[in-house]
Amino acid sequence: MREEYDIKKLNPRKNPYSNRTKKPVTINLNSDTIDYFKKESERSGIPYQTLINLYLTDCALNKRQLQMAWN
Repeated sequence: MREEYDIKKLNPRKNPYSNRTKKPVTINLNSDTIDYFKKESERSGIPYQTLINLYLTDCALNKRQLQMAWN
């Protein structure tokens, strides 16, 4: 092993996933909602927080509009 390396000769590449980093947030969710995603997590084998993120990402990418009717 060399004692010193010339870092400039290395091929530094930008991380292709750096623009997809996750940001931790605090959010209040209903217990029923969490239970639903936890059951889906058990069924699919995907962590429930990842499922929630995938669902919200899908909504954002497809520009889904929130539709609610108050009765």
